Amino acid sequence: MWIILMLTAFCLLLITVKFQFFAFKNQNILRFKEEKNIFDIRDCLNGPMVAEGMIYGLSGNLVSTFIASFEGSWKGNEGKLIENFNFSSGKNQIRQWRLKVLGDGRIEGTAPDIIGKANGQQMGSAVKLEYKLKLSQELGGHEINVIDWMHLMENGTIINRSEFRKFGVKVGELVATFRKNL
Repeated sequence: MWIILMLTAFCLLLITVKFQFFAFKNQNILRFKEEKNIFDIRDCLNGPMVAEGMIYGLSGNLVSTFIASFEGSWKGNEGKLIENFNFSSGKNQIRQWRLKVLGDGRIEGTAPDIIGKANGQQMGSAVKLEYKLKLSQELGGHEINVIDWMHLMENGTIINRSEFRKFGVKVGELVATFRKNL
């Protein structure tokens, strides 16, 4: 009986992990190719912006909120995006991205807390970025895999949903809006 219970639990775990991988991670950017809103990061992430967001932990419970100011500047296909986060805990974090738009809408990016390069694609109304992030020592110093999906809405607002994974297991999620700060 114990062996049957263990095999059943193992099968349920495999099914759960399989569906987790197929749900968010494997969305296809081509799905957004025909959208009428065109998300070009050189335009949409240019100039001053403001963001509001929420971070959910492993259990799905809200663990933090933030308000952030962004400042993007571009010279041709190369840009800089400075993000200044103010968290509900009182903590402040600044990230400075260096971004490059390559042919066919591919995107590469670097930042001090990004391990290696972020790689992504912009197509139609969407942008997808994938990268490995090193958390601050205050948050344990862990390395997590991040997938960002950003979608341009008809009114110019950008909605961002990010998933954080460690060893393939979802450990958190971020939901945020970005808009021009006029």
